[in-house]
Amino acid sequence: MFQKILIPTDGSPLSDKAVDTAIEFVQKLGGELVILSVAEPYLYTGMMEGAGVFPIDPVLYDDKVAALAQKHLDKIEATTRAKGIKSRTVVSIGLNPYEEIVKIAEEYKCDAIFMASHGRKGLNKLFVGSETQKVLAHTTLPVLVLR
Repeated sequence: MFQKILIPTDGSPLSDKAVDTAIEFVQKLGGELVILSVAEPYLYTGMMEGAGVFPIDPVLYDDKVAALAQKHLDKIEATTRAKGIKSRTVVSIGLNPYEEIVKIAEEYKCDAIFMASHGRKGLNKLFVGSETQKVLAHTTLPVLVLR
């Protein structure tokens, strides 16, 4: 059945709840978790008047968001280790989280994806999140959407 489950997390409370559910599920099955956090790179507009002046250094920003994502994943990995669950963490950098989720699920040969119904972005958080909808539309794997 489901021996390797991908659980993407953005650090939001609902995402943390989905992680807890996935941990409990895998603990009962004796499977493995692949825990993913997608760090979105600094988005800046191209050439315009005054170009070349950024409010912050884009490279520094990218390094910081990747480090924050890893710190969050390390906390989750410590929990899985304490519960005797086999897990691995992945930080992926990309502008489209759904693409990274689908890519990592395929790359790590996951059997299913467990994810929160929505993350922490804008008005879409009131409905099934746009990233969740895109994952559902772009993968052939079973996806368990948790609320």
